[in-house]
Amino acid sequence: MTPEQIIAALKQLMAEGDAPGKVLTDPSDLATYGTDWTRIYTPNPVAIVLPKTTEHVQSLVQFANQNNVALVPSGGRTGLSAGAVAANGEVVVAFDNMNQILDFNASDRTVRCQAGVITEQLQNFAEKNGLYYPVDFASAGSSQLGGNLSTNAGGIKVIRYGMSRDWVAGLKVVTGKGDVLDLNKDLEKNNTGYDLRHLFIGAEGTLGFITEATMKLSRQPDNLTVFVLGLNDLGSTMDVLNTFRSKLDLTAYEFFSHQAMNHVLAHGQVKAPFDTEAPYYALLEFEAVSEQVMEQAMELFERCMENGWVLDGVISQSETQAQSLWLLRERISESIAPRIPYKNDISVVVSRVPGFLEEINQVVSDHYPDFEIIWFGHIGDGNLHLNILKPEDMAKEDFFEKCQKVNKWVFEIVERYQGSVSAEHGVGMTKKAYLQYTRSEAEIAYLRGIKQVFDPNGIINPGKIFD
Repeated sequence: MTPEQIIAALKQLMAEGDAPGKVLTDPSDLATYGTDWTRIYTPNPVAIVLPKTTEHVQSLVQFANQNNVALVPSGGRTGLSAGAVAANGEVVVAFDNMNQILDFNASDRTVRCQAGVITEQLQNFAEKNGLYYPVDFASAGSSQLGGNLSTNAGGIKVIRYGMSRDWVAGLKVVTGKGDVLDLNKDLEKNNTGYDLRHLFIGAEGTLGFITEATMKLSRQPDNLTVFVLGLNDLGSTMDVLNTFRSKLDLTAYEFFSHQAMNHVLAHGQVKAPFDTEAPYYALLEFEAVSEQVMEQAMELFERCMENGWVLDGVISQSETQAQSLWLLRERISESIAPRIPYKNDISVVVSRVPGFLEEINQVVSDHYPDFEIIWFGHIGDGNLHLNILKPEDMAKEDFFEKCQKVNKWVFEIVERYQGSVSAEHGVGMTKKAYLQYTRSEAEIAYLRGIKQVFDPNGIINPGKIFD
């Protein structure tokens, strides 16, 4: 089919039903919906389709199979692995108009949502109903639930609440063959063979489209309190973590380098937490449910100071101050974005983080001493974000080429530490050449086999994870 024929057929499909969908072909829409935050690949979709119903999505997939048309899912377009980029004439299926909260069950503490529901929308709904949706990250105001589940997003609360998959009671999906599956039916216990919902969670939209998800909710946390600590060195991160976890159930444990904080401070919206400068900082959060817990937290802080692990620190005295301290961590990505950072999202088991980080930092610094390196991440669950900032006088293409050389050295260290080349951002196109550093040949063969079962014609998000 010609592009014109494809567009005409899509418009006809989207006109069906009581709630018509949309088809966009304006060049600005193609550029907006065809990309994500990576900005490495030039978007080049044929059209953007915004369905309103699962039936629309099913019709799209059936049409795509009949006419060999590639489909790329698009959520909030906040991805960092080019997993939702349409660079090769595909049709983008965007879920912005499937954004309704469909049902709420207070007894089961579950809420059924369409895939386009914004993370913050779900968080606010839970709060209004006296409950809590704990999966949280800096892009919560724009990321969509379907995209979060397709990458098994983690974020800042994993140390206490786990990943996105831990909160999924059920899924409705349209497979690459065009079948609609209602997975797990929201059951807490269902031991009847393979749990297919967990294949779709983290699959980056390569097996089919998530159209609805039933999410579990939790009780609201009580008096969340934040410590920001200046650390003496990297090794101290684990000493501090072990000390606080011995007595407190932490809801978050984040870290960032002094260079990372400097970029946030340069924007002028946040102040330094204290006068003392430290090479690294830790942000930890816990529920201060009583005076006894607060006293215990202060005793642990003093113990860390006495041992020389912590140089200085501050504890929030109000919810407003806690939110202000969180900005030191949450504003990092935004503050370095103008420098077109090359991002690596890597992980190891928590106990091996300091040595792992030191080795990678040394390799990158030795080979590219003129590159500014920004470290931050969810160190409490072993997830580190390595950001290399583009020098202002270097062309983007030359910068990315040099960074890809760095990848080999970084991922060789990842492999030696038995870590992951992508902890939470997914593989997409940016990491698929390095999949073998985390997955064995046998595992990759099984992954390809699963893809073949659900998407035999290869029309769903082709070229992502592997070719």
